[in-house]
Amino acid sequence: MPAAITHSEYEIMRILWREGHPVTYTQLRGELEGKMGWNKSTIQTLITRLRDKGVISAQAQEVLLYSPNVSEQEYLNSEGQDFLDRLFDGNAASFVTTLCQNGNLTEDDIDALKAFFQMEDGGK
Repeated sequence: MPAAITHSEYEIMRILWREGHPVTYTQLRGELEGKMGWNKSTIQTLITRLRDKGVISAQAQEVLLYSPNVSEQEYLNSEGQDFLDRLFDGNAASFVTTLCQNGNLTEDDIDALKAFFQMEDGGK
């Protein structure tokens, strides 16, 4: 199970996953200063936390290159299961029922879920 990361740390991970190759601090900083309004020390602190958790690693070349140690899908699976366990006692059907009862699913969402379950069930 990947280490838990904060919402702020997740912003760094999104960049690393999107890029798909090691990224420099300068690249991270350039995007995060503009997007999030964070200063250099905030960004460096978040990177250090992620390294300490083992979620990212750094390769020393001419500069440090950061890359994820956890795939985005591994992280989403872990967080999704944690969410279900905490709020719905691990019951995915209760979660979907709640979404349906509150009108949070669009017709497109429902159609996509139907298509997914039909495909998983062998197209029945």
